[in-house]
Amino acid sequence: MSNSNVKPFLKWAGGKRQLLPEIQKYYPTNFNKYYEPFVGGGAVAFDLQPSQIVINDFNEELTNVYQVIKNDSDELIYLNKTCFNGLFRVNSKNQFNVPYASNKNPNIVNEDVIRADSKYFNDTDIKIETGDFTKVTEDAKNGDFIYFDPPYAPVSESASFVSYTSGGFGVEEQTKLRDLFVDLDRRGCYVMLSNSSVDLIHELYKDYEKTTHIIKANRAINSNGKKRGKVDEVLIMNY
Repeated sequence: MSNSNVKPFLKWAGGKRQLLPEIQKYYPTNFNKYYEPFVGGGAVAFDLQPSQIVINDFNEELTNVYQVIKNDSDELIYLNKTCFNGLFRVNSKNQFNVPYASNKNPNIVNEDVIRADSKYFNDTDIKIETGDFTKVTEDAKNGDFIYFDPPYAPVSESASFVSYTSGGFGVEEQTKLRDLFVDLDRRGCYVMLSNSSVDLIHELYKDYEKTTHIIKANRAINSNGKKRGKVDEVLIMNY
């Protein structure tokens, strides 16, 4: 039975908490091991609470936080909860670039969530990795479930924070991810991917057009509240 206190312990740029009601509709009914190569805030992983799980992220500081939550839940995340909109993001120089928030009495951390997450990690067959997304699923096989939530393809030339890591994620990386998606499909895995609803992504995944769904997402990353709003995203599956 899942624990309702097991949930993301930090806000993450592009996190999927608000979209869970839509994403949940498309979970596979049954699966074996769960993989999330771009875990970020982990909303889907925490929602599923699988008994076997492999999570990965390019951001070493982030995966270190997951290790800390697992191994030392008394370590709390002050910076993430006291910056603007509770967000974590880095620029092209790998520098944290979220402004300070105006909270005078910030709720620094939800201790119940931290403890619940720590217990879940320790009661679960979990592997926490840092690095290349193409390596994470090397042992994935028939019946496993992989969810990709990569840095999104930009919706405009001014969309400068689509990466959330310093390495960038351009057309070459998006194409490499598509190739991995196809490979996992051929292995008999359940594969799901989120991304921007832009021409590049629709072209790359045109063979999965019948199992591509458009969902509405809130754009929350803007200091000007008037510039936040609904945008189209795609949810692409092979099943």
